[in-house]
Amino acid sequence: MTDTNSASSDAVEPALLEGPLHAWHVDAGARMAEFGGWLMPLQYEGGGVVAEHNAVRGSVGLFDVSHLGKVLVKGPGALEFANGTLANDLRKIGIGQAQYTMALNDDGGVIDDLIAYVRSEEEVFLIPNAANSAKVAAKLIAARDESGSEIEILDQHRDFAVFALQGPKSADVLKDLGLELPEDYMAFIDVNWKGMPVSVCRTGYTGEHGYEIVPRWEDALTLWEAISEASNAYEGRAAGLAARDTLRTEMGYPLHGHELTEDISPVEARVGWAIGWKKDRFWGKDAVTRIKAEGAPRKAVGLLALERGVPRAEANVLSEDGTVVGRTTSGTFSPTLQNGIALALVDQSVQLEDELALEVRGRKLAVRVIRPPFVEAGVRS
Repeated sequence: MTDTNSASSDAVEPALLEGPLHAWHVDAGARMAEFGGWLMPLQYEGGGVVAEHNAVRGSVGLFDVSHLGKVLVKGPGALEFANGTLANDLRKIGIGQAQYTMALNDDGGVIDDLIAYVRSEEEVFLIPNAANSAKVAAKLIAARDESGSEIEILDQHRDFAVFALQGPKSADVLKDLGLELPEDYMAFIDVNWKGMPVSVCRTGYTGEHGYEIVPRWEDALTLWEAISEASNAYEGRAAGLAARDTLRTEMGYPLHGHELTEDISPVEARVGWAIGWKKDRFWGKDAVTRIKAEGAPRKAVGLLALERGVPRAEANVLSEDGTVVGRTTSGTFSPTLQNGIALALVDQSVQLEDELALEVRGRKLAVRVIRPPFVEAGVRS
């Protein structure tokens, strides 16, 4: 028998969390996998990653992303407080709009990237990544306590579910259900659907016209089943996190832990557009401003395979003479292009259209440097 009190014993792994739709996914034949401490659908029987990916590009796909965090900043001065901590400038958007932003560390690295919903001057709803939600909430609480403010920072991770309905037919599906929709990209509205409060935001992570839908946790199954059934009229599919990854990689969208980390600055990752450079203050401002002024040693690029092969993350990027000039952060096979693609951090000496090579499974894979996206975006269509 193992002595669990012994210092030499293995640590007990925490149990994976399950979302409100777990049983539905299992019944639908989903292959479940760990993601950010949660057990989430990776892909479904009856098609798999490619079919789910193509459904989103051609019609509509429904994703359960309820593992994402939910943090509410509430009280007098909440908007001003959030704007003094997060990197982007919330004053550039209005009430009823959402914004992509980041929480930076003191070195200018990215603790997390997240979406902020501005409901009023006194209420900002944040959707961070699952693995970083508690860290973001704790940092906000520490900043609140240091300032002496009485603003509430509420961890609502399991109070709400999050769905992403993505694809050119996504609006048709939601209109068929009688859901009121925001017209503008990155706008949201709070509606009531059959007695259930729901937030609908015109955004997403696939490069297609789409919506992120936030119902209460206890209402999640009812709404999900209604959207799923309505999607059938457009040959829609439930889609897992594997298709979400191929879709976002085709667009060059960063994933925290890959293109963004606490050791990778927004300047290197080419997401400096999501920083309010003229703001008086935000976490990490001095460091990231210095990085911008001095120039980062690395930059983010896209790599298109020139021969058969599938790039993977953490592969060395080689120059013509075999010198390591970078490393991939993500890699996959693009169902749209029928070609291998990758995202990478490379030396500043690397230029667009350069032909390089990746070390993939003991051989060199020829690639060309491009600027993402790899496929045309449809988010504003």
